[in-house]
Amino acid sequence: MPTPPRSAAGGHPRAGTSSPTSSPTSATASESSTTARVDVAEWLAQAIFENRYPPGSLIPRELDLCDQHAQSRATVRTAIQSLVNAGILTRTTGQGTRVNPLSEWHLLDPRVTGWMTRYAMPHPQLARDIYAFRISIEPFVAALAATEATAQDLSAIEQAYDGMAAAVHGGSAMEEFDRADIAFHDAIFAATHNVIWAQLGHVLKPSISLLVATSNHNASELGDSLGRHRAVMEAIRLRQPEAAHAATLHVLDRTGRDLGLAMPEVTDGPHGVGRAQEPLELLRRFGQLPSLSAPLSRE
Repeated sequence: MPTPPRSAAGGHPRAGTSSPTSSPTSATASESSTTARVDVAEWLAQAIFENRYPPGSLIPRELDLCDQHAQSRATVRTAIQSLVNAGILTRTTGQGTRVNPLSEWHLLDPRVTGWMTRYAMPHPQLARDIYAFRISIEPFVAALAATEATAQDLSAIEQAYDGMAAAVHGGSAMEEFDRADIAFHDAIFAATHNVIWAQLGHVLKPSISLLVATSNHNASELGDSLGRHRAVMEAIRLRQPEAAHAATLHVLDRTGRDLGLAMPEVTDGPHGVGRAQEPLELLRRFGQLPSLSAPLSRE
């Protein structure tokens, strides 16, 4: 069993705000002044998403969690049940509570997406799956935006791009670049004017932001990333769907390299990206890359 992560007092998971659970007759002045205690559900989620309890492993027993975090058994049981409800854990009588395979996690549950955004990196399988998802849909979404975007949509995309450029050229904090980058992709989803794509972009924004932030933090040249995003913006503005499709794959090529995920070779075509880069073909080749069996680079 992995070594349990340290509590918030030890500098790992964030502390919650739950109050002590004691009867009025047993409560003391010292207990009433106790500092905020760990949110056990949050603590477990962080440990699991950070792969300290990988799929198939057992989490600590209820009583051990009670002792470790000074919480009542009812509080700990409720915390565990919240992760069971999210598909992350399974409880088996007499065998303990085990972490489920990633495929069973409810990644579109708002609380789960929040945990994923805060804690999931480095999680190699999750990063690869999110990246494959982006390859499969974002080029199409950009192409659709190139045919459907209104003047207001183009303004929102340009405003996000300008925020990225200001962060690069003005030396702003990396977080400013990340926020603008996420807004850029969100504006493209909205520009499709397809209620499903627009809503999907909103629901999946935490997972997209997870890769955006990580790839940008690893990028050696943010200026290169900025130029690739500009090509997407210009293709959408000029209503060139094929160019928008190709430019988006070009952005994702950079993202993949920044994440340590190799991309298939690019063959020249009318827009600089050959037919071998079409999403379905790319996904087939992507799944065969030997680099996907190794953890992500942390350089």
